Amino acid sequence: MSKHDNIYANPLGQVAGFEFDQQVVEVFPDMIKRSVPGYATIVAMIGTLAERYVQAGSRCYDLGSSLCAATLAMRHRIPAADCQIIAVDNSKAMVDQARTVLKADSGEIPVQLICDNLQNVVIENASMVVLNFTLQFIPVGEREEILKKIHEGLRPGGILIVSEKVDFADNAHNELMIELHHSFKAANGYSAMEIAQKRSALENVLIPETLDNHRQRLKGVGFTSVDVWFQCFNFASLIAIKGNPEK
Repeated sequence: MSKHDNIYANPLGQVAGFEFDQQVVEVFPDMIKRSVPGYATIVAMIGTLAERYVQAGSRCYDLGSSLCAATLAMRHRIPAADCQIIAVDNSKAMVDQARTVLKADSGEIPVQLICDNLQNVVIENASMVVLNFTLQFIPVGEREEILKKIHEGLRPGGILIVSEKVDFADNAHNELMIELHHSFKAANGYSAMEIAQKRSALENVLIPETLDNHRQRLKGVGFTSVDVWFQCFNFASLIAIKGNPEK
């Protein structure tokens, strides 16, 4: 069982940039449950999507896998034979804890856990790739190349799930969504100081974009069908499908 997240409960003289270090790993399940509206639903539905889209003899990738929530969701719902899941995270603390999580899991589909930057991972023979609140931590200028590599490594009919915190072009609507998100966090027990300090820690670390930017980029690298399948306030998840090649 994870610890209660109180990382920002006391006043900090200087708020350092957010990192997925040991301190965060210890409270991560509690942190994300109380911070990201709809997170549990998104993870559960990743399993449902895996049941529908994962192809026999293919690979699934969980890029930015943290404690392997999406990996486990896929692992327990994939009916196709001879599949493998590749889980990648660049935080050693996360990967070390994820190994413990996977060891305790009863799923039979093999999982390869890799500690590396996702930019260094070769995507091949994939039928499903998940970027669950991962792309937002990648420099904006590197995002298109990552998505292009994913598209190239997917089989026809394969899918990419991209879950992100998002911005809105209309400033008034954007501020409303931020305020509603803060209300969600307050309702889950975070103080105004915790919310403010966490926001400062994430500034220039988590860079959100609009849904239109995400759609255009995904279409630009070749995905034939792209749209939102889940949204709550300023958190959304898109599904991008690679079409079959023309005959």
